[in-house]
Order: sequence, then C-alpha cells, then structure tokens
Amino acid sequence: MSLFKTTRRVACGLVAAAAATFSFQAHADGHGIDLAGKTVEWIIPFSETGGSAKWANFYAPLLSEALPGEPTVVVKFMPGAGSTKGANFFQDQEYEDGTLIFGSSGSTQFPFLLGDPRVKYNYADWNVVLASGTGGVAYLTPELAAKMDGLNAAPLQGEDFIYGNQGATRLDLVPTLAWEMLGLNVESVMGIKGRGDGRLMFERGEANIDYQTSSSFLSGVAPLVEAGTAVPMMTWGALDDAGGIVRDPTFPDIPTFKEVCEATDGCETSGEAWDAWKAFFIAGFPAQKMVFLPNGASDDAIVTYTAAFEAVKARADFAEISSGRLGIYPQMTGDAAKVALDSGTNVSPSAKDFVVNWLQEKYGVSLN
Repeated sequence: MSLFKTTRRVACGLVAAAAATFSFQAHADGHGIDLAGKTVEWIIPFSETGGSAKWANFYAPLLSEALPGEPTVVVKFMPGAGSTKGANFFQDQEYEDGTLIFGSSGSTQFPFLLGDPRVKYNYADWNVVLASGTGGVAYLTPELAAKMDGLNAAPLQGEDFIYGNQGATRLDLVPTLAWEMLGLNVESVMGIKGRGDGRLMFERGEANIDYQTSSSFLSGVAPLVEAGTAVPMMTWGALDDAGGIVRDPTFPDIPTFKEVCEATDGCETSGEAWDAWKAFFIAGFPAQKMVFLPNGASDDAIVTYTAAFEAVKARADFAEISSGRLGIYPQMTGDAAKVALDSGTNVSPSAKDFVVNWLQEKYGVSLN
C-alpha cells in the first residue's frame, strides 16, 4: 500500500491586487468593514498540536492579507472539555467590531448533535463565513499492519489496541465505531486535548492505533509513514455526487473503511450500525471545520469575511499551496457554507438514537 505523495510548500503572500480590489469594491458599495491597525483573534477550541491548529495556522496569514486594512490575525488555542469550553466561551460573546472569529470542528459539532449536557452553544446563533471539508486516516504500527490479510482486518480481531481519545461524544466516535464494527478490541485512553496529542501517544509507543484528520496526517504522520514507523490502515473516504462513499481524493491509494468493512467477516455496510456511522461521518467530515463570526455580526462584517476567504480561494496558487497542508477538499463560502453548516449540524433521529445507545453501552455515557 503506497501513500499518496503531496507537495509540502509554505504559503507565500496573498496576491495584493485581489485584496486591494476587494477593499475598494466593498467600501465603494458601502458593504464592508475596515480592520486597519486591529488584531483579529481566532479562537480554536483545541490544543496547538492537532488538525484544527494546522488548518487555522494555514489560513491565518492569508486571511490577514485579504481582509481590508490587513489586520494581524492571531490564533488563540482554548482547549478543554473536548472543545466545548472554547465553544461555550464564544457563545457568550457578542459581535463588536469584527475582531473575533471562531474555528469549529466535528468534535465541536458532535456534542451539539448528541445533546451533551456540557454544550451551552447554538450554531443557529453564529454566522458561518467558511466551511472546509476534510478527511481522516487511520493507521497502525507496522507489526499490527503486517497481520492484515490484504483489506481483511479479521486477523486483527484477537489483538489488543490502545487509542488516545478526545472523548466519547467527540469526532473520535467515527473511528471508534468503525473499529468496533470491524471487531477490533480498542481500549480508549480518554481526555486528550487534541488529535495531535493522540499522535504523540502513538509516537511514544503508548498507543498502537490512531487516526488523524487530513491536515494533521499530512504534516505529522506522513513523515512517520515514510520512516516506516506507521502504516495507513484506511481512510473514512469521501462522498460522490450520489452520496456514496468513494476513495479520498487526497489519499487515493489508501482503501476506505467501506472497502475494509466489505472485506472483513462480520462487518456490514448496511443496517443500523452502518447507517449511523455514515450519518456521523457526513456530519463530521465533509463540513469538518468552519469559521464563524459571533452572534449579532453585522451584514458588513459577514460580507467582509466572506469576500476575504473568497479572495484567498481565488489566488492562482491556492490549490498548490493548500494540497499539502489541508488536502484536496472543498473550501466553501456563502450559500455553499450555509448548506455545509446544515449538513454538519443535523443527523437523523435514528442515527442519533443508535449512537446515544452505543455510547451508553460502550462507555457508560448517558445522554438521555
């Protein structure tokens, strides 16, 4: 199994003309805010080692140059309670001058979807200006990977696995449910503050199975794969136009969970477990990371940030510089971001009921 190679290049400055054109048009039309001399604080509710950190740190300098007045954009990490601490903080903020934004993740969306009692935030109160799709890759130690029979994971069913888990109701339920469907005995060490901390557990030999979102995998795990200390097991896949799961475009040489499940006795790609897994995969990955302005944001602020992210996406080399940092996924603004927000914050009652019951049975987590 070969790992898809992607170029890793550091993002250079945003095309000045694009930012200048936006600034002129926004103010000529009376639709925009000027952030000259200001500092924009971008709250990320995780530690600085995970995929959300990689995503925000990629966008921050580009956003700085694209916003009118070229403000300084500072990423502030606020981990805790599986990201609900930072989200609850943001919920309490009122819009003032456009200098506060928030970066959500699937691990912020899932507690909201599941009715986690620690959630005090409501996505309906926020204003989305960017939605980023992503993927995820599960990987193993070389010794365990060697025991797989092609795509068939059945030979691993007698092994004991350790996994660093952010929390039962977080995005980690996508890999943990997938591994359970494959019949793997995975013990979760709960309470890590970000997926980067899970990767560090793997590197130190404290865990022998892990998964990372694409941005973190590209920067943090690809070197381990190249060094022979980690082996990709599967991706979660991507959605085609018909809603079917196909290979992740960033990692086309790595099989999907669907393929591995189909090759493994006892794992079914139909029925309640599969329907629930797929529903939460869709909620957690195609719209995995989003940028919001707080409650009460003015139309001018929303227009300003939307246009800035559109200017970043429109730069001639965006596909090249983003592929090695974020992967090959949609970066959505405007109406497309609103559609992504809707898909990321809604699941069917049957899928929710299945996962709520599964969390109770597996972890003793009661959400009823």
